Amino acid sequence: MPIRTAGDLASYDDGYDVESTPLARAAQHSVLARQETGRREAAFQRPDSTRIMVVANQKGGVGKTTSTVNVAAALAQLGQRVLVLDLDPQGNASTALSVEHRRGVPSTYDALVDGQPLVDIAQPCPDLDGLYVIPATIDLAGAEIELVSVVAREGRLRKAIHAHPWVGSAAEVGEERFDYVFIDCPPSLGLLTLNALVAGDEMMIPIQAEYYALEGLGQLLETVDMVRAHLNPQLAVSTILVTMYDARTRLAAGVAEEVREHFGDQVLRTAIPRSVRVSEAPSYGQTVMTYDPGSPGALSYFEAAREIAVRGVRS
Repeated sequence: MPIRTAGDLASYDDGYDVESTPLARAAQHSVLARQETGRREAAFQRPDSTRIMVVANQKGGVGKTTSTVNVAAALAQLGQRVLVLDLDPQGNASTALSVEHRRGVPSTYDALVDGQPLVDIAQPCPDLDGLYVIPATIDLAGAEIELVSVVAREGRLRKAIHAHPWVGSAAEVGEERFDYVFIDCPPSLGLLTLNALVAGDEMMIPIQAEYYALEGLGQLLETVDMVRAHLNPQLAVSTILVTMYDARTRLAAGVAEEVREHFGDQVLRTAIPRSVRVSEAPSYGQTVMTYDPGSPGALSYFEAAREIAVRGVRS
């Protein structure tokens, strides 16, 4: 199946039937979500229980944090209740979602090291209803060392997430439940990422459409297999997202084809194109979904989120 990006639509003439394309539907949802301030779209059925998704790739610069915050924002626009847990000491996800994460602010460090409840740490995203953030501060950089001597250190994040009163099934928690929890991992395979893999039920791997991005994928999958065998048998790689896709190059198409041949239906049909707007948005403390809703990057992330939501309901 050929990959389609929002940039492709711009090249079509006026006679092209854009209403038949997934991205046209995404654009329609995107416009509706912004026409009525504060209104949450009820376009998609909510999952029966909270989906805990780990976003990880030990290679830096593949769009991991960017994909986390933009998919989370798009799902919030689709009427889902979403929690983003920033597990990267750099705190880039916290920046993009415009929440305070200076040193001293309650953060994931306090939850992991001191056992502070996540419900006391979560902050609402000021730009989107239904989106909450557990920020990361620079204190988290020392958490791996502090956790080395702690009993059951690999399961501390899982315990903290499941203790949140809004995490669980519809029968247990009700309508206030989170539909999605996204864990944004640091670009490494250390103890923080291991905590995330033990805590998650699903895994989303962003893969840059370049050759080097494939080289480290084997090591990541070996780690996932180890976690599945010994610590979290429920963990599944459910979503592969191709990022920084440049349709003008054969390399990007070749990498995307290779990824699709290996992972099959786990790869989203939508690829995220290279976009200046996506890169600019965090400097304004926003996701691209609110910074420039009509940009190719925003429309592509919206369609990717729609795919994730539809898959969750079907499964």
